[in-house]
Order: sequence, then C-alpha cells, then structure tokens
Amino acid sequence: MNKFEETSCKAALVLAVIAFPSYAQNLSDEGSSAARNGSNAKEASGRTSEIRPFQIHVAEEQLTDLRMRIAATRWPDKETVADQSQGVKLEKLQGLVKYWGTDYNWRKIETKLNGLPMFVTTIDGQDIQFIHVRSRHPNALPLLITHGWPGSPLEIVKAIGPLTDPTAYGGAAKDAFDVVIPSMPGYGFSSRPQTTGWGPDRIAHAWAELMNRLGYKRYVSQGGDWGSVIAGAMARQAPQGLAGIHVNMPATVPAELAKALGNGGPAPSGLSEQEKAAFESLNTFFSKNAGYGAMMVTRPQTVGYGLSDSPVGLAAWMYDKFAQWTYSDGEPERSLTRDEMLDDITLYWLTNSAVSSARLYWENNNNNFSAEAQKTSEISIPVAVTVFPGEIYRAPKSWTERAYPHLIYFHEVDKGGHFAAWEQPELFARELRAAFRSLR
Repeated sequence: MNKFEETSCKAALVLAVIAFPSYAQNLSDEGSSAARNGSNAKEASGRTSEIRPFQIHVAEEQLTDLRMRIAATRWPDKETVADQSQGVKLEKLQGLVKYWGTDYNWRKIETKLNGLPMFVTTIDGQDIQFIHVRSRHPNALPLLITHGWPGSPLEIVKAIGPLTDPTAYGGAAKDAFDVVIPSMPGYGFSSRPQTTGWGPDRIAHAWAELMNRLGYKRYVSQGGDWGSVIAGAMARQAPQGLAGIHVNMPATVPAELAKALGNGGPAPSGLSEQEKAAFESLNTFFSKNAGYGAMMVTRPQTVGYGLSDSPVGLAAWMYDKFAQWTYSDGEPERSLTRDEMLDDITLYWLTNSAVSSARLYWENNNNNFSAEAQKTSEISIPVAVTVFPGEIYRAPKSWTERAYPHLIYFHEVDKGGHFAAWEQPELFARELRAAFRSLR
C-alpha cells in the first residue's frame, strides 16, 4: 500500500467511526469475525429496536481525497455530435467538476442536514438512517416518503417545510404532515446489505416496521422512482395503519402495451393522442436512454468499480440522469442548482454507495412502469397519482384508472419532472395535501 492509498484508507475509516458507527464494519474488512460478532451481540441484547440520534461528521481527509482525485482526472475526447445523444457533453461536465474540486462546500449541506432531526434504527439486520420532522400543527397526518436513484433523501428536504408547516406556504393547518424520510438500504447513511434479498418488497416491510416503531397507528406513503415501486409494494402488502399511497411515477402501462414496448415495435393503433405520446416516450426511453439500467440490472458490481474509484465517473453517471429527467430540456441547472446536484453526488461518493445502490436494480429486474409487473390490480387501499410533465412518461388518466382499482386522486400539473419534490417542492406539497385530504 502506497502513502496515498494508506491516507485514503484511514480517511474512510475515520468517516466510518465518526459519522456512522456501523459503517466501520462495511468500510473495513467485511469478513471480519470481530465485526460480525459485534453485530450479533447487538442483536442479542435487544438494542436493534432502539431509535438513536444521528449526526453527520465527514472527516476532512475524505474531502481532501475527493479533491485530489478530481484534480487527477484523465478526461476522454470531446463528443463527436452537437447534442447529448452520446451522453454528457465534455464541456458541460468539466465546468461542473471544476467547481466541485475548487469552490463546492460539502459542509453547507452537512450543517443543514444536522439541523434536522435525524435518527438511525436497526430493522431486519440493516441500520436504517432517517429524517423525522414532526409538524407543529396538531393532528398532522404521518407521511412516509421514499426517494429513488440517483436521488437520496436530499430530493425531499426542500419539501419538508411546506409539508410540515403548510400555513407558512399558503396552506391550511389541517393539511399538515409529520414527515419521515428514510434512506433505503445501500443508499446514503443507511447500511449496505451484505447478502441478497433486499428488493422493494423487503424494503416495504421494513418501512412498515419503521412507522410502527415511531408509534404511528395510521399513516400514508409516498414515492417517486424507486419510491413509487416501494409505495406500491406497501400498498399491496397493506400493513396495518397504511391508509393510502401517492406516487409520481405510477405503474400504469397495460400488459399488451408493455409487451409491444418490449418488442420495440411502433405504437399500436387505436390509442388516444395522450396514450400514443406516453407510448412513444417509453419507446424512446427503452431504446435509447435505458443503458444505465441494463448495466445495473445485469452487472452492478462491474460498473461499480469505476463509479467507486472515479468521482468524475460517478458525477457523469448521475448528471446524465439529472439532464434527462428534470423538466429542463436537457439543462438540469434550470431545475436544480449546481450545489444541489453536487450535494447528492457527493453523498454517494462519501458513503461509497454506487455499487450498493445499483444492486437494487439487480434485485428487482422488473418493469417498473408495467401495471402487470407491479401487480397494481392487487392493491386494495386508496391510491393517488400526480403526473409531472418532465417525468419519463406522462401516465394517461385512462391507463391510470385501469391500473389502480381504488384510484382516489389523479392530477396533471404543468411544472416539474422526475425529481418532483426536488424541482418543485411547494407544488409537490400542494399535490400531497390535495391527494390525501379525503383520508384525514
């Protein structure tokens, strides 16, 4: 081990011990019997159900290492096209990365997060880190929100104020929520699964246990991207206390159209204009823009070596999705600030979660837009849907009504994309107030 490697290794362990004690097991020798025995002793003692306060304190050595790696980047040739059809443009990424390596300040978001009530608890062998903000208004409705990829709880932070304190944003006190925002296993500061089996159904069970531990007898669940899949899984499982769900990436594609999309053929005849537009959007996504998913579904470990070793590789991998999925015509800075995007990218880097987060695709290997694949017909509790114009596809009302037998709310809005709460936090909050009003 050379001096640079030794410094990097020590920095990682400093972060592990200070920021998140269980990370010491993951970042050091994962086969260590001592680490395993310590974990088992903790479970045997019954402490796993405890809810412990959590704070982030990233070691300065980690940030220094990040800047060194950015400075040492070997860049590829410039793209040979004028558009983004070959991926993120060299000039665009170089500008972002230059700022990242010189002027970006992780401590700002660290301080902001540490100003929120954050906790960690162990569920089904995994340490689950979460944000839990109670409303000052009485009788607030408990709301569990699940993030997606390449997102994190940072997607939802800007919406916490409008959700918990609606009167400060033009709403009514009766529409207030208590908000619970967990990091999925393998994401952020939740621990990384060391075995297989952590797919959406298992996460859904863990989320029901989390809400039970928090003492909530009645609550609702929301999600976009993977969060939509997990909210849907919770709705199928219908744990005691779950009153309804809201999703902003619904699984509405009818079985016959999902099959046609799989064959790569043209849109079938007889579709309405809205249905045809949705079909064409998905056809473009699967044929031209879904390579990232194919890699993570089939080879998360292989792609993860580059993402875990190169911060610029990780930034390009994630920025590509920010460009495609925000409501921005390919210019994500119109929807998110540079700092917001880099906060999220840096979170993945500092927690070394590129591979562990990608494994969720390998675990699921499913069509998350298909009503049949997501078994929406089995959902027996109320479902609400908001369609944002920059979503991967705009779910038609006809498909949505067909997919969800107990649809109680459907609305199309005029702003925002795939990262709805991040891009349009106040609009997102208004939608949730309206969507769940009948369930209070």
